[in-house]
Amino acid sequence: MKSYNNLRATLSITKASLMSIFRSPSAVVFSLLFPLIFIVIFANIGGGAVSIDAGLAKNSDTLNPIYQILKNYKVINLKKDLSATDMQKNLSKGSLDAIINIRKNNGLPAYTIDVTFTAASQEKGNMLRSMLKSLLYQFNTQANPTEQPKMAEFTETTVKGREYKYIDFILPGQLGFSLLNIGVFGTAFVFLSLRQTLVIKRFFATPVKKYSIILGEMLARVVFALLGAIIIIGIGHYAFGFTLVNGVVTVFNMLLLAFIGLVVFMGFGFIISGLARNETSVPPLSNVITLPQFLLSGTFFSTAAFPKWLQPVSNILPLTHLNNAMRKVAFEGAGLLDVTHQLVILLAWGVVIYAIAIKTFKWE
Repeated sequence: MKSYNNLRATLSITKASLMSIFRSPSAVVFSLLFPLIFIVIFANIGGGAVSIDAGLAKNSDTLNPIYQILKNYKVINLKKDLSATDMQKNLSKGSLDAIINIRKNNGLPAYTIDVTFTAASQEKGNMLRSMLKSLLYQFNTQANPTEQPKMAEFTETTVKGREYKYIDFILPGQLGFSLLNIGVFGTAFVFLSLRQTLVIKRFFATPVKKYSIILGEMLARVVFALLGAIIIIGIGHYAFGFTLVNGVVTVFNMLLLAFIGLVVFMGFGFIISGLARNETSVPPLSNVITLPQFLLSGTFFSTAAFPKWLQPVSNILPLTHLNNAMRKVAFEGAGLLDVTHQLVILLAWGVVIYAIAIKTFKWE
């Protein structure tokens, strides 16, 4: 007879729980298959709604009529709060599509629009180029029908940069969506079921510690989630060209972020399992938490495309910061120290969530 070992008990619970997850069709479908389907669809049809991010140079003239017309273009998102260094950095890595500098001249032409494009965003750059040329043609025609001399002219340069494909945006969002589902739905249903079937009560008749039960179930979800993350990243990289700047190091950093995000999301699941009275009340409570994050956290489209009044709401949600951190690590090659802002917000959410979870969690 082997003496009782709490670690061995924890690992046994982890193994049993992991086997039950893999035997659950809904767990595999919602946590792995759905994100892969979305990745395949959006990787092939592109980004849908188009938003062109253009930095406005600090010395640009903003009193001229060209700027007044340009700022009303809904498809162009003019960024004026970035420093010149940040603009150049974002331009080279493709997170900024162009830099616009509108100069007022003493002679003719009265205005010059200098635009710096990036090879990392050629499609959106071509769209912006066409829009600006059309705008200037109409402006010159109205200002001087003979077009001699022109009232405004357009000059351009292009810098090199890594191509930012839509898969580089969509995959981290779908990975975050998968982690959110596993953390919230998986945890809530399991612990509610364990209470209702009196499994936890039976555990109390054994030497198993309380924390072993929770830790075993959490480890099972961590293993399942990280395996799913590896599959999603692997298929995205080899099938659709998802960018992994530093290769294996990038994958490792993404998995660490996935682990942190999953632990935070499981806190939501613990809260729901404590509040829910039966299994039918779990989906509505879970959807209250997951749907806003699914829709508002930049899963499918950049939060910059949202209305201004909605963006502060998006920037509060934990999934937004997990998605942003994933994208920085994958495409920009950032390390964990480079995403401390996002990590601090995620950890702050974790502290608040688990403080509530401790108050609401029930064993019976």
